[in-house]
Amino acid sequence: MPKHGKKFNEAQGAVEERAYSIEDAIAVVRKAAFAKFDETIEMSMRLGVNPKHADQMVRGTVVLPHGTGKSKTVLVIAGGEKVKEAEAAGADHVGGADMVKKIQEGWLDFDAVVATPDMMREVGKLGKVLGPRGMMPNPKTGTVTFEVADAIQQIKAGKVEFRVDKTAIIHVPMGKLSFDDGKLVDNATTLVQAIVRAKPAAAKGRYVISMHVSSTMGPGVEVDPGEIAAVA
Repeated sequence: MPKHGKKFNEAQGAVEERAYSIEDAIAVVRKAAFAKFDETIEMSMRLGVNPKHADQMVRGTVVLPHGTGKSKTVLVIAGGEKVKEAEAAGADHVGGADMVKKIQEGWLDFDAVVATPDMMREVGKLGKVLGPRGMMPNPKTGTVTFEVADAIQQIKAGKVEFRVDKTAIIHVPMGKLSFDDGKLVDNATTLVQAIVRAKPAAAKGRYVISMHVSSTMGPGVEVDPGEIAAVA
């Protein structure tokens, strides 16, 4: 088994083996953080679903009230008047088939991709490149749309995507260590509510099995299931 370093072990010692309220969990994460950079705070939720079944897939997006603390570089793949609309809305990169070719050649200097429906024939060629990175445009996440200005604004404002992995766990950023506790609690509450709303009709029994919050380098801190239910 891999061994943790001295600093991580010391940080782990600050975490009691019990479940905390969301507010207390965030305070413990802050206390246990030891990196010299502004760490990302992440929420992890284990769900009572079977991702192998399409009708139990949990996926969605939500705009965090206080953003993620990271400025995202947005690429828009569109044509015609939508190019000007995207540029006016603050897109960092805009283009059509030329952008698809550029990505195929190895360019990946962006964090999110928005495409208009008429360009999806071209964008579909990028599935093997963008899919594994979680950046493939999808109507379900609002990134395949003719309303490119709205899509850009939401991404810039702190829109995050959540998706359950093959082990039935969702990992999603909820802010930065430099955020004050109130902002992190607001973001966490918004995330929990969005994930609960995304519960598939086919999911039976207990939906949220467990929840933890952690910093980029720090240990996970468990959140009380009762607290989760109250927020939801």
